[in-house]
Amino acid sequence: MPKEYDEFDDFTEADSPTYGGDRWAEGGFGDSPDGEPSGGDAEQQQDDEPGGEDRSDAPEASAAAPEDTQEALIAAVLDEIRGGGDPDVVPAQSTVTGYAEFLAVDAALDRRWPESVMEPSLERMQALCDALGDPQRGYPVVHLTGTNGKTSTSRMVDALLTEIGLRTGRYTSPHLQRATERINLDNRPVTPERYVAAYREVEPLVELVDAQRGDAPALSKFEVLTAMAFAAFSDAPVEAAVVEVGLGGRWDATNVADGNVAVVLPVGLDHAEYLGDDITDIAREKAGIIKEGSVAVLAAQDKRVAEVLLERCAEVGAQVAREGAEFGVVERELAVGGQRLELQGLSGRYDEIFLPLHGEHQASNAAVALAAAEALVGAGTAQPLDPDAVRAAFASVRSPGRLEPVEGGPDRPTVLLDAAHNPAGATALAGALGSEFRFTRLVGVIGVLQGKDARGILEGLQPALHEVVVTTNSSPRAMDPDELGALAAEVFGSERVSVEPSLAEAVEQAREIAEEAGGSGVGVVVTGSVVTVGEARALFGKEPE
Repeated sequence: MPKEYDEFDDFTEADSPTYGGDRWAEGGFGDSPDGEPSGGDAEQQQDDEPGGEDRSDAPEASAAAPEDTQEALIAAVLDEIRGGGDPDVVPAQSTVTGYAEFLAVDAALDRRWPESVMEPSLERMQALCDALGDPQRGYPVVHLTGTNGKTSTSRMVDALLTEIGLRTGRYTSPHLQRATERINLDNRPVTPERYVAAYREVEPLVELVDAQRGDAPALSKFEVLTAMAFAAFSDAPVEAAVVEVGLGGRWDATNVADGNVAVVLPVGLDHAEYLGDDITDIAREKAGIIKEGSVAVLAAQDKRVAEVLLERCAEVGAQVAREGAEFGVVERELAVGGQRLELQGLSGRYDEIFLPLHGEHQASNAAVALAAAEALVGAGTAQPLDPDAVRAAFASVRSPGRLEPVEGGPDRPTVLLDAAHNPAGATALAGALGSEFRFTRLVGVIGVLQGKDARGILEGLQPALHEVVVTTNSSPRAMDPDELGALAAEVFGSERVSVEPSLAEAVEQAREIAEEAGGSGVGVVVTGSVVTVGEARALFGKEPE
C-alpha cells in the first residue's frame, strides 16, 4: 500500500520565498473499511466529507436560472463541500454554476489518494497517458525539481518563454488558494470551467485504467491532476510546457514527460521518509528527471549533490550547465520593490534587469530560469535572447506567497507572507528579511504542519524575528499551537512567544505587538506552511494568481 509522507511547494514549493515548497504533501491519509484509499487533501483546505456520494455528478442548474437560485446553489455546494461557513467569492471570469461544478470536481478528486500519499511507480501514470495518446510528448518540456525554489523559478521560465513569443503551459504544485493555480495557459491560471473540462476529458480513461488495475492501487489525485495538465496543454495547444515536480523526481507522476531541459534547484534535506535521510539519496531521486539527450541546468549545490547530478548527466549523455560556471548572477543590488540584476546567461550577459522579488535566492532562481529558457530555445552566443524581452519578462514576474507584501502604510505595520516550511526555506527567509528590510520590530506569525522539522524552522527564523505569535491553520495535520508554542519558547524564550489558535486573531495580535514599538519600520511576517500563507492571503482579500 502507499505510504504517507510529510508536507512538501510544499508543494510546497512551491514550492520557496519559493522556499514554501511542496504544499501538496500536507494532506492526510487513511484506508476506508473496504480497503480503498480515502482521505482529504489538506492542501485543498477541505473538511472531511460526510457520506460517500460522488458529487462530481451533481446536476447542473440551468444557465437561465434566476440569480437567487444560482446563489442558493453555490451556497449549498460550498456548505456541503467546504463544511459550512460563508461561501467563497465566485471568480470574476466564472459563472456561479461553473464554479459550483469546479468545487464538485475538486471534491471528487479529493476522494482519491490524497497528495500526501505516494506509491513509487510510474506504471499507473504511464497507463493513463498511453490511453490519452501521450499528450506530454506533444511539446518541449522544461522539467524542474529541487528542495526549494521550484514554483518561483517555474514562473520566471514561463514569463521568459511567453515574452519571446511562445504559447506556454505551466504546471506547478502546490496551490495557495485555488486548484486552478496549478494549471496555467499563456502564463495565467485556467478558469474553473477550463479546469472542469480538463477533468471531464480524462475522467473516462481514469475510470478505465482504475478498472483494469483490479485490486492494485488506483490512480492518485496528483496523477489525475498531472494528466489533466498534460491534456490541457495538448488541447491548447502549447509550444512549450514548464512542469514542476511534485515530490522527488524519479517516481513523480510528472516524470512520464521527458524534459528537454531538466532543472535541478538547490537540494537539501526534506521528505526524508520518502527520499532518504541522506542528501545524496535525495539527490539521486531528484536526478531521475535528467533524461538522455537533455540539457541539465544545475543550480549551485552541495558538493556531494553536485557529484551525484554530474554522474547522472554522464550516465545519460545530458549536456550540463552549472550555476557559477556556465551561468550565474554577476551583480545584484537592492531596488525599490525588488532588486536589480546583471545575469550571465548561456548566450551572453544581460544587464539592467529588474526583478520584483526579494532575496538573494530569488536572484539565483532568476539566473537558473534564464539558462533554462535559453537551453530550451537553443539560444547561443551567435543568437542570444532579445535583452529587452528578458528585461520585460523578469519585470512581470509575480510569485504569490513568497515574501509577498499584502499590507502596509504610514499608520500600519508592513505585513509580508512567505510560505517557508522547512529549515532551508526559513533560513533563506530570515536572510532576506535581514538584508533587504530595515525593521525596528518584526513579529512572526507561525503555523506549521505535523511531521515537519518545526524546531529547524523556528531556529532558522529566530535571528530575524523579535517576537512570534504561534497559531494553526485549517489542515487536519496542523501542529497543535500549544505544542508549537512550547517548542517556540525553547528557541525564542517564553517572553518572546504568544499562542493564538485563530489565524486571523494571531495576525491582529502580531500587528498590535509590532505597533507597540511606535514609529515606522515595524512589520509582521506570516510563515511556516503553505496552508497558513494561503489562508492568510484570503484574509487580506488577495485573489488566487
